[in-house]
Amino acid sequence: MSGDVRLRCAWAGSTADYLTYHDTEWGVELRGDDALFERVSLEAFQSGLSWLTILRKREAFRTAFSRFVIADVAGFDDSDVARLMTDAGIVRNRAKIHATIGNARAARELPNGLSELLWSFAPEGKVARPASSADVPATSSESVAMAKELKRRGFAFVGPTTAYALMQATGMVDDHVADCWRAGR
Repeated sequence: MSGDVRLRCAWAGSTADYLTYHDTEWGVELRGDDALFERVSLEAFQSGLSWLTILRKREAFRTAFSRFVIADVAGFDDSDVARLMTDAGIVRNRAKIHATIGNARAARELPNGLSELLWSFAPEGKVARPASSADVPATSSESVAMAKELKRRGFAFVGPTTAYALMQATGMVDDHVADCWRAGR
């Protein structure tokens, strides 16, 4: 961080973890069923918590949830739930753990895969870049539609705000503010 004077989104400079995440990952296009399943899962665990908490526990989540390989997580059973509930490295929320396992099972059943389904909700064409953090929305018509379709297919903990955060994090939308050095990259 020292000596780096590039302009960034306001939230990015509060911690070194956020700075790294912002500069290398947030808003970068991400595809692939397992990679996107990880993000869906982490966004669900973040619900009601700070994203920083999830970022700092991400490696423990990856270990606990078999690197978020859909086929593996879909096979989790009650003994895995019990194991996860004793894992201090992750957020030990029974409802979110059950949702992650259920979401893996729902993702496994998607005929064209999770990546194709999620990316089908990405806005088409160029969307106006937010001028400031105050202009960044919490939801969009696309995230509302994505959440509705995911719920219809059996997913849980995937409301419109969570869906929009997923869209931002995985490059489906680019909400880097206009003067951020990452804008449009």
